[in-house]
Amino acid sequence: MSHARTRTRWRLALTATALLAASFLVPPPVSATPVSATPVNAAAEDATDYAITVDPKATGAKIDDTMYGVFFEDINRAADGGLYAELVQNRSFEYSTADNRSYTPLTSWATTGTAATADDDGRLNARNRTYLALGAGSSVTNSGYNTGLSVQEGETYDFSVWARADGSAALTVTLQDADGELAQARRVTARGGWARYTARLTATRTSATGRLTVASGSPAALDMISLIPRDTYKGHGLRADLARKIAALDPGFVRFPGGCLVNTGSMKGYDEESGWERRRAYQWKDTIGPVEQRATNANFWGYNQSYGLGYYEYFQFSEDIGAMPLPVVPALVTGCGQNQAVDDDALLKRHIQDTLDLIEFANGPVTSEWGKKRAKMGHPKPFGLTHLAVGNEENLPNEYFERFKQFRAAVEAKYPDVTVVSNSGPDDSGSTFDTAWKLNREANVDLVDEHYYNSPQWFLQNNDRYDSYDRSGPKVFLGEYASQGNTFRNALSEAAFMTGLERNADVVKLASYAPLLANEDYVQWRPDLIWFNNHASWNSANYEVQKLFMRNVGDRVVPSRATGTPSVIGPVTGAVGLSTWATSAAYDDVKVTGADGTELLADDFSGDASRWTHTGGGSWSVQDGQYVQSDEAAENTMVSAGDPAWHDYDVHVKATKKAGKEGFLVAFGVKDTGNYYWWNLGGWNNTQSAVEQAVDGGKSTLVSKAGSIETGRAYDIDIKVRGRQVTLYLDGQEWGGFTDDKPAEPFRQVVTKDKKTGDLIVKVVNAQAVDARTAVDLGSAQVRPRAEVTTLAAAPDAVNTETATAVAPVASTFSGVARKFTYTFPANSVTFLRIKKG
Repeated sequence: MSHARTRTRWRLALTATALLAASFLVPPPVSATPVSATPVNAAAEDATDYAITVDPKATGAKIDDTMYGVFFEDINRAADGGLYAELVQNRSFEYSTADNRSYTPLTSWATTGTAATADDDGRLNARNRTYLALGAGSSVTNSGYNTGLSVQEGETYDFSVWARADGSAALTVTLQDADGELAQARRVTARGGWARYTARLTATRTSATGRLTVASGSPAALDMISLIPRDTYKGHGLRADLARKIAALDPGFVRFPGGCLVNTGSMKGYDEESGWERRRAYQWKDTIGPVEQRATNANFWGYNQSYGLGYYEYFQFSEDIGAMPLPVVPALVTGCGQNQAVDDDALLKRHIQDTLDLIEFANGPVTSEWGKKRAKMGHPKPFGLTHLAVGNEENLPNEYFERFKQFRAAVEAKYPDVTVVSNSGPDDSGSTFDTAWKLNREANVDLVDEHYYNSPQWFLQNNDRYDSYDRSGPKVFLGEYASQGNTFRNALSEAAFMTGLERNADVVKLASYAPLLANEDYVQWRPDLIWFNNHASWNSANYEVQKLFMRNVGDRVVPSRATGTPSVIGPVTGAVGLSTWATSAAYDDVKVTGADGTELLADDFSGDASRWTHTGGGSWSVQDGQYVQSDEAAENTMVSAGDPAWHDYDVHVKATKKAGKEGFLVAFGVKDTGNYYWWNLGGWNNTQSAVEQAVDGGKSTLVSKAGSIETGRAYDIDIKVRGRQVTLYLDGQEWGGFTDDKPAEPFRQVVTKDKKTGDLIVKVVNAQAVDARTAVDLGSAQVRPRAEVTTLAAAPDAVNTETATAVAPVASTFSGVARKFTYTFPANSVTFLRIKKG
């Protein structure tokens, strides 16, 4: 997961007027009259808006069974309180203020009587350090996640606790909510040293606000208090509804455990003598074995993770859903804004050996050291690991690649059949991306992991992204991608992009939307594929698109082509703006001059700032002839001036960073708070600069370079806008430029063939507000007249929620198939036609 700024949903306007406002005009297809959204069979020579021509005799790219998969990262409480079925939060009393300032060992617990947490020689074990000392007649109650523990009437829940008592202690276990008892109370008796005690509770009512209480009649020490539903996915401890939704996608692979978890925090891990370093990067050996012996860790995303869902469970889940496991291990170069290379040769060698041990854990015989540990956990059969990724979104490509080569050499020497995956940094372009790809090509890497989160417009514009990739070079693993939102508009843009992924299946070998899960009460990132709370889950519109593609992939691309949508592209238009992000900065001598020399704006702030409109956060004021934003914590503090109709102009600004994490932002082409360009100098924790385009709040990077901004130094910034061409100058030197003239094509298609059934699968995305009457020419293909049709169609702003499913597939049949036929694809739709072989 890229630790970029949280970006608001981008509402792609698909009417001509709205697109013109976004500087792109994509008019409706040139149909003289409105057409019905109902499929129409007509003569091929009838007037149509589009034409799709298929060449069944030509051979297209082979599509691997693993083409589409899922990426699981413990973000948005995806593991504890999510896919991991444990209902008790902080079950081992390991929460700490060192991990989160709001945490204590009793977070999510309430006590009565005499109760205190302890960390001494009487602990359960070295990795489970903190326990609860409960006095006679005292109790402790857990409130779970979200609103409480969720239970279903008639379902059975397995309670367990590790307890220690001098003599004996009767423990009473109750489950209740505000309305009373939810299950019959149970009693267990603890005697002597630490031992595990169990009980079974059957819910007598359904509740989402349950509380679990353990009361003791005598002094006792408690740890690892647990309540897990008996009904978990295939009995393997995962929350059934969430696991079933993932399985229903029929994914070809599961990438895990991250993401930013992999390469953030200390790389040293757990040490038996000194304990563990807080905020550790995820290390697989911490996560296997009995759960009471697994170390708790601070999560990069601001909460703790128990590791009850660990590497063994990831492998097991992958096997349960028939997917290839694809673990990611740290490369000792931190990412996600940290950007440091760990210079410790002994530690590097240890991590390389840990990686070899991981492969042995997955694939080794039961007679091997780590294969024996796997077998002891209940799985003597190897998991069949074939792919393994090293690193995640490292922003230091040279340092990363020096370490990657050592990992790859060690793996290839001992396990030559395992593919080692590299990556290209945190974005879809820029100096880091270019350097990383150069290194990957030179080293003949097998697979390169690309990540990007962009606006829907970017996805509509970049369907051809992989058309020009070197067919003989490294292949692409698109490990993380999504447009910025969960509306149907976002899903449409992703569907349009996926047709390009399939067309280039000889280059793009793996692809996974990200993130996978989001607990609605603990959201660090959006968009997300599956949403849930403690009692329900629901599919996003994006999920429905992913499912449609995953379950209808086909085995080979059938070459095809389609006509496009006429487009008219006007110049970049808009006012100018100033902003900051977690930084205090001062601006002066703002000048905007038209291409003909006309002065449009001049402000040296010798007076007030009345020409500027404050649309963002922060604290702006005129100080000593400068316009100063003084709030170092505020994000996107935009102020703007000028006319949204301005075009073809030059902007000059003098900017000085005063304090904070980043640099400064100078905007142009500003239409409103969600539609603008800005030159982000010293962004991403002052590691790089880029031009970003915002369309309805969603941002895409147009050009970027590594670099930082000095505090206290005044910089001269000049931006030249001519038509759609923009050139940028820093201190009088040309920094870079771009031409933003790529149309956002709303009509995309791809055709594949299912080898097993012989079906032709015609996949069409119509991401515009009008129907698309289309002539389809199947060439010499022998086909039956009846096709199975699956359609996703909804309003662009439609969003699925817990209580309303606005976007769902509709199945139908179409009886008008011939070698040449006409079909009308509804407005704002994704349509799959499965055409039977004749």
